[in-house]
Amino acid sequence: MSSSGSYVRKGFVDGAAAARGIERLGDAGRPLTDKLAATADPDAALEGLLRLAEVLDEDVEGAGREMLAEVADDEGTAMRLCSVLGASAALTHHLVRHPEHWRELTDPTLGTTRPPAYAVREAMLTAVGADPHAAEPVAGLPDAEAVDALRVEYRRILLRLASRDLAHHVGIDDAAAEISDLAAATLDAALAIARARVGETARAARLAVIAMGKCGGHELNYISDVDVVFVYEPAASESGEVDDGTALRAATQLASQLMRICSDHTREGTIWPVDANLRPEGSQGPLVRTLASHQGYYEKWAKTWEFQALLKARPVAGDPDLGRRYCEMVAPLVWSAAERDGFVADVQAMRRRVIDHIPAHEAERQLKLGSGGLRDVEFAVQLLQLVHGRADTSLREGATLSALAALTQGGYVGREDGERLHEAYSFLRTLEHRIQLHQLRRTHVVPEDEASLRRLGRSLGHLSEPAAQLDKQWRYHRREVRRLHEKLFYRPLLGAVAKLAGPEARLSLEAAEERLAALGYADPRAALRHLEALTSGVSRTSDIQRTLLPVLLEWFADSPDPDAGLFGFRRISESLGRTPWYLTMLRDEGEVAQRLAAILGTSRYATDLLEREPQGVKMLGESLVPLSAEAVLTEMQALVERAETPEAAAVAVRAVRRRELLRIACGELVAGTDVALVGQGLSRLTDATLQATLDIATESVRRQRGLDAAPSRIAVIAMGRYGGFELSYGSDADVMFVHEPVEGVEAQTASSFATAVVSELRRLLSLPASDPPLEVDPDLRPEGKNGPMVRTVESYAAYYAKWSSVWEFQALLRADAVAGDEALRARFTELIDPLRFPADGLPDADVVEVRRIKARVDDERLPRGADRHTHLKLGRGGLADVEWTVQLLQMRHAGRVVELRTPQTLPALEAAAAAGLITAEDAGTLAEAWRLVSRVRNAVTLVRGKPYDQLPRDAQERAAVAGVLGYPQGSSDQMVNDYLRTTRRAHAVVERVFWE
Repeated sequence: MSSSGSYVRKGFVDGAAAARGIERLGDAGRPLTDKLAATADPDAALEGLLRLAEVLDEDVEGAGREMLAEVADDEGTAMRLCSVLGASAALTHHLVRHPEHWRELTDPTLGTTRPPAYAVREAMLTAVGADPHAAEPVAGLPDAEAVDALRVEYRRILLRLASRDLAHHVGIDDAAAEISDLAAATLDAALAIARARVGETARAARLAVIAMGKCGGHELNYISDVDVVFVYEPAASESGEVDDGTALRAATQLASQLMRICSDHTREGTIWPVDANLRPEGSQGPLVRTLASHQGYYEKWAKTWEFQALLKARPVAGDPDLGRRYCEMVAPLVWSAAERDGFVADVQAMRRRVIDHIPAHEAERQLKLGSGGLRDVEFAVQLLQLVHGRADTSLREGATLSALAALTQGGYVGREDGERLHEAYSFLRTLEHRIQLHQLRRTHVVPEDEASLRRLGRSLGHLSEPAAQLDKQWRYHRREVRRLHEKLFYRPLLGAVAKLAGPEARLSLEAAEERLAALGYADPRAALRHLEALTSGVSRTSDIQRTLLPVLLEWFADSPDPDAGLFGFRRISESLGRTPWYLTMLRDEGEVAQRLAAILGTSRYATDLLEREPQGVKMLGESLVPLSAEAVLTEMQALVERAETPEAAAVAVRAVRRRELLRIACGELVAGTDVALVGQGLSRLTDATLQATLDIATESVRRQRGLDAAPSRIAVIAMGRYGGFELSYGSDADVMFVHEPVEGVEAQTASSFATAVVSELRRLLSLPASDPPLEVDPDLRPEGKNGPMVRTVESYAAYYAKWSSVWEFQALLRADAVAGDEALRARFTELIDPLRFPADGLPDADVVEVRRIKARVDDERLPRGADRHTHLKLGRGGLADVEWTVQLLQMRHAGRVVELRTPQTLPALEAAAAAGLITAEDAGTLAEAWRLVSRVRNAVTLVRGKPYDQLPRDAQERAAVAGVLGYPQGSSDQMVNDYLRTTRRAHAVVERVFWE
């Protein structure tokens, strides 16, 4: 037997009592000692375990010993049971009252599987004798039995949930969502009991229960009021609709009974109060309203706080269709609330009132309402949601952490700030849960007694000096919340953006330079010159600039290159001059200003486009999803029709292309457009540009030659990354041209015409203009630069039959007919499919040749001085490695695996894995590398303003690339390490699969 001192060292407070208790456990004592010692309160856990064994023995002799032996033999069960006993006196009491429920914790799925909401609902309804599949379930047990059964089943499921939370660390958001699902199921079961109580009258009304607050947001605490709103409609009957008076009485009875069923105390205790005071007119208003009555109130009388409360509204019980209609009705009202006069001031005042009503003796220990508490985060997040959620539906999340993640992803909250807020809020919510779990009491105050602090600290993982470590961690997160709350809640983009505050407006030049330097500006004097140019004078423009710049300066400071951001802003502002919408949009549309600041401080490529197309600032308030080729082509063709010359038409086409390049670039920079979608968008844009310019060139040559109709049909075949739908910003458009004489036209005449059209197309695309050039590269055509620019299908067929090499068939893997005559495009595709997808696969000699060519490319094409580890295209695990591996699989197997017949890399990889040609793990590794390298390649071009196939060595450029990829500030090294690790793994796969 161990000494009492050894038990104290393990974590027990009363070593002597622990020694006696462990001895009473018998053979189970030794294996369970460490499990008990790891709990929040080892002494309470041991006492609870002994009491549970005694109760089991009282029911069935020897059952307690059997339970102990079984628990000691199952580590998972032991961990779960001991964790609950050590953290929750209330659940320990439940286990003693219902000892058979200990077996719930033997379920091995508890560690990995969250029960679906429908299963929890079925369990709750079944417990009260209701049919869970009925349209309106009615409890089948006698009333008192049903009410008690509701409580017992509720705690049975809560016991399982708590064990998952404590033993398996499921995360605060998952735990809160699971509690919310349980609350929703409880409301449905309580409504079933209420229907049984009300009887036949209940059929007169359809009732929906709308959860608000934390239950509505899927973030309920262990014990909390459940905020609801009731909406009803008269039910239809065989003789028509029930009159409203009868339906109102039925709905009121149902709602009243439901509230009573949940909150009444019985021999099995209570559950929680159901609070309906968030309904229209609060406690003074009717308990239930029709949908039309709710709508009328919200449209005419509701205050700002009521719309804030509706942020989290969701139907949880009763009639699902009615609940859905209620939420659909209130959603537009919620998301237009920010347009109400005085919206921001109302919300800020509401926050101040909450703080003022905190009891003085609780102020410093309040987790929820105190300064630096949960409500600070929730208010800031909800306010930002309401302000920006009008236009950005991704922000319409009920749970605070989900909404915070959406705000961070959307750029409304800085990534670092978002991460720190997430960390702080998660800690505070977890601490709140641990406090409430002990007695299942509704409290948000951190206790002061040493025993409670010790238990809480241990429950959060602080086994050494738990009380001191808990206090340190809590105070740190409170400070962080205070700091971030002040930054996010009162300053940026809320209401009218504040003018330069007192001391800031009166800084000396020296002090201003110091401040700008501290913010990260490398050339503070130049920054001051820009500020002077932007704000000097007494015009309305200067006044708005003075309003905007304090916020913009901070946003520029958060970007990789603050100086470039401010300088770019000055140039765009000077270009747009007194354009009335420009500064007003930046002042009133916070998202636009924030996006503009991020773009100007990060991307030379996008900044150059904005300087050439300053009207593009408007686009930052729109969707940044790339447009379809059809939409772009339609616009281009409309402009071409109005142009008087081919040159003017080509300039108009290229202007549309310039604008859409800006859309795609901005989408990747600030809206998180996926790299595959970027490649598709750039490829579609090139399709439209080539089609529109081909039409211009065809018409121009026809007119020059005085022809009534074109003597030849022409098609454009995309090759390389363009054919693969995978263009990047700096890619050339690799193409081949094919033509076909119109019936009755001589071959020479048709060929001459087609060659002239191609020449004219290339000339029009190379005209000097203020847009990035579109280089049309036809060098992949048969015979390369020495071959004819345009061939017929028959000429291509003859060449491929007699002279082509395996590398040309490999090149055809990515051929895609994208522009010109559709029938001709189809004929060309029919020609090349058997060549690039040979029915019998690739001969061994050709496989060797492909590998030989790859080895030669690896040795000879890498630029002198380039680092093979960080070269994006030809480096280890880079684009060439992945794409050649995929293409070899295609040439060898696409003859029999139809799904491999795609010019795109990622779909081909998926097809190869599905066909068993490569393991799913290897395919995933290659896909991950391809996506990462493609993202880095795009990011490098966006940052530098021109293509570059090497991971940047310059620290500022590297930081900017990391920022474009979504890394927080100061994470450049992490980005490089992630890149090297990902490409190293991909290269290992290439070594196995390509060089096998």
